[in-house]
Amino acid sequence: MGIFDFLTGEFIDVIHWVDDTRDTLVFRFEREGHEIKYGAKLTVREGQAAVFVHEGQLADVFTPGLYMLETNNMPVMTTLQHWDHGFKSPFKSEIYYVNTTRFANLKWGTKNPIMVRDPEFGPVRLRAYGTYAIRVVDPARFLTEIVGTDGEFTMDEISFQIRNIIVQEFSRVVAGSGIPVLDMAANTADLGKLVAAEISGTIAEYGLAIPELYIENISLPPAVEAAMDKRTSMGIVGDLGKYTQFSAAEAMTAAAQTPNSGMGAGMGMGMGMAMAQQMAQTGPWGAAPAAQTPQAAPAPQTNAAPPPPPPVEHVWHIAENGQTKGPFSKAALGRMATGGDITRETHVWTAGQDGWKHAEDVAELAQLFTILPPPPPGA
Repeated sequence: MGIFDFLTGEFIDVIHWVDDTRDTLVFRFEREGHEIKYGAKLTVREGQAAVFVHEGQLADVFTPGLYMLETNNMPVMTTLQHWDHGFKSPFKSEIYYVNTTRFANLKWGTKNPIMVRDPEFGPVRLRAYGTYAIRVVDPARFLTEIVGTDGEFTMDEISFQIRNIIVQEFSRVVAGSGIPVLDMAANTADLGKLVAAEISGTIAEYGLAIPELYIENISLPPAVEAAMDKRTSMGIVGDLGKYTQFSAAEAMTAAAQTPNSGMGAGMGMGMGMAMAQQMAQTGPWGAAPAAQTPQAAPAPQTNAAPPPPPPVEHVWHIAENGQTKGPFSKAALGRMATGGDITRETHVWTAGQDGWKHAEDVAELAQLFTILPPPPPGA
């Protein structure tokens, strides 16, 4: 070291700290032998506090400002060093800078599910996660309770403990809130405030405060969520009968698109007949044809639209020995019933029907087995 640097160091001593790490809570200002000259300049910036520790005992705490380290600025140090007559020799102390700014966007979450009792679903397991912010409000207490003699204390060294406290208080608050699971999403802000209030007393003993705590999500186990989705789908469906018809139509469409499938061909034919019947009843644009008022002498028209096709009756398939036969018209089934080829127990199916049914259970076919021919002439 040059003579000029040596003389400069003897005349003035500047103590300051600039943090560029964004995660350091406490930094110890290093001096060789921890020797600080009397009258040195101490700079404490906004968002900082400087704590003097002398011979293992906390001495003074300096808030933001510029200080000359003299007896009038250090009452505690003056008492410890007995500088009652302005003794101006160097003193050996440690200076700890404490970051008092807000550390935001810190993560927390439940490691394991929380068991709560829901008034609607009974016992359920919940998971939750979110963010929080923390800051040092009592530098002296934080230094004595948490940091100790650590020369560089970072947020990672205490975040795990803070997360455990948050999860513990969150579990207790949610379990005792009585809020239904389905209503928790609408009350996350209030739950966050309750949890922060419960935590404040515990972390105040560390010299810390939590100005913000947010609950981003509260979720149920995947199996429970799947059951709730199914229940929601049923609520959206509404009319179960229409939903059954829709499902049957989708199944027939898929079967009709399967190549080399006799059942698919039969289903496709049945669908085509049913669609033609529906179009005949509702008109080509899906609306019932308007009623026509009779006119006395309608003018002759050219290129008149052809009349709608007659209603198409249902066609039926029958199941025998594990195979499907048909389709058959109702008249054909009547002849088969007369000849004994089908009975009341024969399984039949037509487009729009929910599965196979016995012939006697189908109102349209039951009459084939109940109506007898009239008496012969002359009887």
